[in-house]
Amino acid sequence: MTAPALSALALVCSLKRSPAESSSELMARHVCDNLGAAGVGTEILRCADYTIEPGVETDMGGGDQWPEIRKKILATDILLIATPVWVGHPSSITQRVLERLDAELSNTDDAGRPILAGKVALVAVVGNEDGAHKTIADVFQGLNDMGYSIPAQGCTYWNGEAMQGVDFKDLDTVPEPVVGATAAAARNAAHLAGLLRAGPYPRYE
Repeated sequence: MTAPALSALALVCSLKRSPAESSSELMARHVCDNLGAAGVGTEILRCADYTIEPGVETDMGGGDQWPEIRKKILATDILLIATPVWVGHPSSITQRVLERLDAELSNTDDAGRPILAGKVALVAVVGNEDGAHKTIADVFQGLNDMGYSIPAQGCTYWNGEAMQGVDFKDLDTVPEPVVGATAAAARNAAHLAGLLRAGPYPRYE
């Protein structure tokens, strides 16, 4: 029996709701195109289109739509967080996502492992101000705390000139270094996810 294909979910943490154009979503699409080329099934979800209540529980009630996003997260092998840089930090929606993922720290599988252990995380950042490396570091630290594994060179980013108005979505062509970083991140994530599916982390005693 053939094992099911690997899957990836991209959470776009733009502050803009659909159908507004989003540089973060465009970057996520580039990553997903590369994941698709590696045989990974992909889905893109824009978080601003959902009601994600503040809190650190799996379901905060009152119309909270995080549970349906959570269901997709738990069913996928690779999670991509795509975020803009705002005032030198990940977007507020990115922070909200990380806070909601915090609920998973107390959830374990039958082997005592964190429920998110064995899954792979990617981060993509866009912005026309400085701070991509710090933003990536902040998001990766949170995701790693939750149990996600980080592949080699598991990030991609584009920064425009500081204090200017050109966004990633305005570019005629994507710079080759960004193209290369995006391809490497996707390729390495697919490889690591395959290894973790075949050989899970040891039981937690």
